[in-house]
Order: sequence, then C-alpha cells, then structure tokens
Amino acid sequence: MSDSERSAQQYDEMAVSYAAENETNIFNSLFERPSTITLLGDVSGRAVLEVGCGAGPLTAWLLDHGAEVTAMDASPRMLDLARQRVGNRAGLVAGSLEDGLDFQPDRSVDLVVASLVLHYVRDWHPVFSEFRRVLVPGGVVVFSTHHPAMDWQLHSVEDYFAVKQVTETWTMLGEPFDVTFWRRPLTAMTAAVSSAGFVIEQLVEPVPGPEIEQRDPEIARRLRTEPSFIFFRVRQQGECVLDVR
Repeated sequence: MSDSERSAQQYDEMAVSYAAENETNIFNSLFERPSTITLLGDVSGRAVLEVGCGAGPLTAWLLDHGAEVTAMDASPRMLDLARQRVGNRAGLVAGSLEDGLDFQPDRSVDLVVASLVLHYVRDWHPVFSEFRRVLVPGGVVVFSTHHPAMDWQLHSVEDYFAVKQVTETWTMLGEPFDVTFWRRPLTAMTAAVSSAGFVIEQLVEPVPGPEIEQRDPEIARRLRTEPSFIFFRVRQQGECVLDVR
C-alpha cells in the first residue's frame, strides 16, 4: 500500500470525527491554522493551490479573503466534507502528492499551501519539484509539518537523523484511530526544499498566544516545552519575489 493510499484510507475512516475536532481543537484552530495564515500574506486575487485540504477550513478562509482556490485531498470522504463547506466556490480535486499535480498547468498558481500534509509523504523532492512547476515566477509555498523535535522525542530518540515511518493512535470524539506518517530531521526538510530549487524566506516556531493561555494553560505550557509544528515560507531560487502586499 502506498503512502497516499494508506492516508486516504485512514482519513476516510476518521473523516467526520477529525473534521469536528479540527474545527475547535486548540492545536489546530488557535495554533496551527492561524500560524499558517500569518505566513500567507494578502491572498486577494491570487491563484492558490491547497494540497491536503481536508474538510476545508483553510479553503474557506482563502475563499473568504478573495483567493481563487483549487483544493486537493487524497481522502474522498474529507473532500466530500470540503465540498459541503465551500460548494462550487473552489475547484476540488481528488488526488495525492505522490501521483503529482497533472491537473494543474505549468506556471498557473501564485501560491501553494500545504497545511499538515507533507509528513504523510516519504520523498519530498518530487513533491517540491511539482510545486515549482505549477508556480508562476516568484510564487511561494507555505507549509506546516510536524516539528522534528517532537517526533524525535516520541518515535526516534535513539537517532534524531532517522527518516522513519511511525503510526500513532489518535483519539477523536472518544474514538481511537490509527494515523501513519513519516518523521524526519530538520536537515532532511531543508535539503528537500533546496534540492528542488527553493530558498527559505521564513522558518517559524510560533509561541502560543494569550488566547491559548487563557483557554488551557497546560496546552500552552506543552507548546512551549514540546513544540508540535514547524512552519515554512519558501520561494523559487533566482526568481523575482512575489508581492505579498
């Protein structure tokens, strides 16, 4: 079974529960999603490709802020939930990063967004090569992924530099679900970005804000001592910089 087939199957099984948790969960709604949005800049009038859109909360935000959006996901059930949320305002595509982005023409998007999806893929180089192909000159990629320190502590404490497939059991709405992904060190992330012709504009490890502190001080403490996610904004090397206004 390929990475994409496994992820599609796992997310199909937990689609409704995951979508409900993602909507209000502190890690997603108050930490990951706002941190990703901060790196996007002004999206009004931009052509945006969102890969791994899930049930569409970020898709809806992009549309509400004036972007022209094509959104892709490997899970048919998650894509159905996204369709219920955004209707025909976005182009929704069933597909996986492993299979490429054949539906998207060369130099056709200003921005690629990948929120918490790349850790489901073993080899990042072909993925970023496809991102480079579909981006206009000066286009950027904004992505978030599991923090390498968190994954190291949980799954590979004997070797931080290992690229390793792991499976966790997540509990959502009281029900357990297995989720499989790849952990990797920071150096593997940056090597994949640079080998595909991108340079890093921003690498961000956000500090939890006061809203998180007020809602759940223990989660705020965990985010300070056990970072969960890391965020990147990258652009094509040697290309003119996209105006983010």
